[in-house]
Amino acid sequence: MLLDVAKITVKAGDGGDGCMSFRREKFVPFGGPNGGDGGKGGSVILVASSGRSTLQDFRYKRLYKAERGHHGLGSRKTGRGGEDIVLTIPVGTVIKDLGTGEILVDLDEHGKRFVVAVGGRGGRGNARFATATNRAPKRREEGRPGQELTIELELKLIADAGLVGLPNAGKSTLLSTISAARPKIGSFPFTTLSPVLGLVPFDIDRSFVVADLPGLIEGAHLGKGLGDKFLRHIERTRVLVLLVDSTDPDPEVSYRTLLHELESYGFGVSEKPRIVALTKLDLGSGVRSEDVTFGGEDIVEISSATGMGLEKLKGMMRALIDEVDALTE
Repeated sequence: MLLDVAKITVKAGDGGDGCMSFRREKFVPFGGPNGGDGGKGGSVILVASSGRSTLQDFRYKRLYKAERGHHGLGSRKTGRGGEDIVLTIPVGTVIKDLGTGEILVDLDEHGKRFVVAVGGRGGRGNARFATATNRAPKRREEGRPGQELTIELELKLIADAGLVGLPNAGKSTLLSTISAARPKIGSFPFTTLSPVLGLVPFDIDRSFVVADLPGLIEGAHLGKGLGDKFLRHIERTRVLVLLVDSTDPDPEVSYRTLLHELESYGFGVSEKPRIVALTKLDLGSGVRSEDVTFGGEDIVEISSATGMGLEKLKGMMRALIDEVDALTE
C-alpha cells in the first residue's frame, strides 16, 4: 500500500547545561572558574532517497526525538553534542509546518537534505563569565531547548507520464502490459486504490516511468471518490495520457469530464502536454477515432489485450517526454 501523507512530530535535542566549577588544587585554594560549556543538542534531518517509495515507515511512529547535549564539565571541558537523527523519506516529498501552514521544503532530488528541527545551543559554563572585576563568577547558563514542531509529509510521485482516466478505462491493464508493474486489475470501479509506478522499456537506454493513478469521477477535485488524494501526483508528471474507454456510452462526455476535473484541480495540470488514447478496441463494440473529436486532439487507438497500438503509444509518450525535457534544459 502506498502511504502518501503522514503527520509526525519532530523534537530536536535540548542543549546541555553549562557547568559551575572552580579549580581546586593542593596549592591553589582559591582557583578561578573552570566550568565548561554544555554540548549542542542533536538536530532532526530529513534526507530524500530514491530507494524509498512510500511513507509507510511513519504510519505508526509519530514522535522523533534527537539526543540532548551533554552537560559541561570542570576543567573547561565542553559537554558532548547530542546525536542527530536522520529520517529517510521518498524523493518528491513536500514538508509542511502544520502550526503555520508554511511549506518548508520540497525534497525533489535524491540526496537532498533539510534540517527540519535545529538542536538547542549549549549553555555557557561559569568560566565564560569571568572578568577583571568578577574573578569567581557563580553564574552559568542552562542549555537552550531544541526546536519542536509537527509537520506533514506529503508525497507527490515523480513520474515521466501519468495515466489518467475514469474508473475501468484500462489504466492498470495498460501499465501491466507495457511495464513489469503488477497493479491490481478488476472490472469494477476503484480497483486501483493507490498510485502504482512502472518502468517502461524503450530502446536501450531510454526507458521511462509511468504512473497508474486511481480513476477519476465527476467532482474528484472536490474530494469525491478518491480524487483529490491522488490528483496531486499528477503535478509532478511531465506528460499525461488521457485514457477514454471506447465502449463508454458517450466517450465525448468522459473526455470532457477528465478535462474539467484537471482544470478544476488547478496547479497547471490541465496545461501539461498530453496524449489521448482510445482503449479497448479489441471489444469491437465501441467507437473508433473517426467517430469522436475530443477537442481536435490527436487520438491513438489501443488494445492492451491484443497489443494493438501499444508500440505507437509508447513511441508517442517517449517523444513527448523528450520534447518537454528539451524545453526545460
